[in-house]
Amino acid sequence: MHRTSKLKLVMLACVALLPSFLKRPCYRLFFGYRIGKRVRVGLSIIDARACQIDDDVQIGHLNVIIGVQKLTIGEHVRIGHLNIIRGGDEVRLGRFAEIIRLNEINSIVDPDVVNEVEPRFLLGDGSIITTGHKIDFTDRVEIGRRSILGGRNSSLWTHNRQRTRPIEIGSFAYVGSEIRMAPGASIPSRCIVGIGSVITSRLVGEEKLIAGVPAKVVKDLSEEDRFLIERKTRRDLPDNI
Repeated sequence: MHRTSKLKLVMLACVALLPSFLKRPCYRLFFGYRIGKRVRVGLSIIDARACQIDDDVQIGHLNVIIGVQKLTIGEHVRIGHLNIIRGGDEVRLGRFAEIIRLNEINSIVDPDVVNEVEPRFLLGDGSIITTGHKIDFTDRVEIGRRSILGGRNSSLWTHNRQRTRPIEIGSFAYVGSEIRMAPGASIPSRCIVGIGSVITSRLVGEEKLIAGVPAKVVKDLSEEDRFLIERKTRRDLPDNI
């Protein structure tokens, strides 16, 4: 996490009050951000040492992105309202990804752990994080393409008191409400995770229904289940994602 001066925060707060057509040149001129065409930013603060926002990105009101070393937001990304993204070496949101509202995505600064950490949050192309989730990326959290962290109130934790381990969710996965993922846990691609599951290890095998405390493979996916994971996450999602 880079340290942000009070002057920069004041300047960012002032820029946040401007309409989008004025925000874009101000970000480029005063902060060196690379901002694409037709980018719309509401009343939100975007603080990163290096920042690239591609074309047609929409960022709503009352979001706070702060203390990020490198921020990359792909084209057509949508960030809704009242989200917090804080700290870390890298935050990368892939093309057509979406973070809806009231999510907290946070990396602990200088964690007291015995291992090397990789504080990176990587959200794949066309993937969605819905509402009220807490994601700790003190170590790496990687979500593949066209996956959904759905419902509400899931928690992904990469650290405990002494050490960290990364968390991975594969592509074309659907993760239900109130999921808990422990350090080092992973969900394979093309899987569905049932409501309230607690994932404590690296699960294996694609096209499975995963559920339970602790979570385990319950059965193979049916044709109806496969339709759920294969359906486009957004109506405007290109066929090549």
